Amino acid sequence: MEIKTYKDKTEVAKAFSSYFAKAVSTKGDFHVALSGGSTPKLIFDVLATEYGDKIDWSNIHFYWGDERCVSPTDEQSNYKMTVDHLFSKITVPKENIHRVLGENDPTAEAMRYANLLEINLDRVDGIPQFNMVILGMGDDGHTASIFPHEIELWDAQDHCVVATHPESGQKRVSLNGAVINRAKEVVFLVTGSAKKEKVKTILGKEEGFKRFPAALVQPNEGELTWFLDEDAAAELE
Repeated sequence: MEIKTYKDKTEVAKAFSSYFAKAVSTKGDFHVALSGGSTPKLIFDVLATEYGDKIDWSNIHFYWGDERCVSPTDEQSNYKMTVDHLFSKITVPKENIHRVLGENDPTAEAMRYANLLEINLDRVDGIPQFNMVILGMGDDGHTASIFPHEIELWDAQDHCVVATHPESGQKRVSLNGAVINRAKEVVFLVTGSAKKEKVKTILGKEEGFKRFPAALVQPNEGELTWFLDEDAAAELE
């Protein structure tokens, strides 16, 4: 595991964008699962502005680690955010964009998306393998849409699961733990002082840390990198 710390979320966005551009420069298709949130939004802006004409987008296939069960035009849609900040500003083949159909029945959509992953991705020990999975972490230690109150979903047999937000009750489709940990590379993007306590608990492996889904991200054979800003890393030794 590698921990990279930067001054603020803008610097995290710039550093990760450069990191991503290098990662996708290898020949062949590159399958990546995206995250929602404020930091990815900044990253998409940087990628579009500074790397829009430097990356061969035709080689990259885009998926989502989780999606809210809303329409693709809803302001809460991770897909819409990616369209607004990245896809609308670059040239990427439509067939390379594999969105979660949040407007459909959640259970049926989780099954459809799991089947899509099996078809599109190479499988290792029966588990679809992404080149990269990008994750955020909530103040409560959740990642993708696996929340502490439903941590058992991490070990679900299905590649994709239906999760429920603990406060709003909103349904979400999320990758399970096996798919996340099977990726060749997993990257956390965590910024802001509200995250510092969970960052300290999880990275310091303090008592009870495994109660938080983000602590269960331990790639089987792939790399794990945390991109933090100084606020999120403030309590790390």
